[in-house]
Amino acid sequence: LVREVRDLGGTPVAASAAYALPFAVPDSAAAVRLAAELEDRVAGVYSDLVRASAEGVRGTATEALREAAVRAVRWRGGSVPFPGLAERAATPTASATPTA
Repeated sequence: LVREVRDLGGTPVAASAAYALPFAVPDSAAAVRLAAELEDRVAGVYSDLVRASAEGVRGTATEALREAAVRAVRWRGGSVPFPGLAERAATPTASATPTA
């Protein structure tokens, strides 16, 4: 990733030693919500890359966006209408399990 950023003329930024979590994670249910939130954020970054990139990188970014969206669905147990596009995503949709 560092090499790719440099090749594109940018200056890579080192990862932080620690990150502030978006909410407290006192139990396993909160940890699952955090995992889904992080995958949503990763999908958002890949969505930006898809929009901003040329053909070669766009395919890789699209695949990464898809993978992040699939992981988020697995953590959340449901999907959102536009993975990676937080401004268009409403609440997660119900799973496809029929109700009686």
